[in-house]
Amino acid sequence: MAAGRFPVHSDRMSDDGSGGHYYWCTRHHRVETDADVCPARHVLGPYASAADAENALQQVRERNEAWDAEDARWAGEGR
Repeated sequence: MAAGRFPVHSDRMSDDGSGGHYYWCTRHHRVETDADVCPARHVLGPYASAADAENALQQVRERNEAWDAEDARWAGEGR
C-alpha cells in the first residue's frame, strides 16, 4: 500500500434505510436510519435492526448492571 493511502470499508446503503444501519437517538427518543441519523453525540449504535435499536437503552442498563456487579466482585464487596 502506498504511503498516505488507507483501506476503505464501505457498507451497502440506500435512501430508504434498507441494508443500512439503525440507531437510537437519545435526543428524539426514536429509531433513526443512515438516511436521517442525528450527530453521533446523540445516538447509540449502529444496530442491525430497528428492533435492536429500539431496545438500546435496555441493553445499556443490563450491561451497566453486569459491569457494576463485576466491579463489586473484583473489589471484594459483598464478602
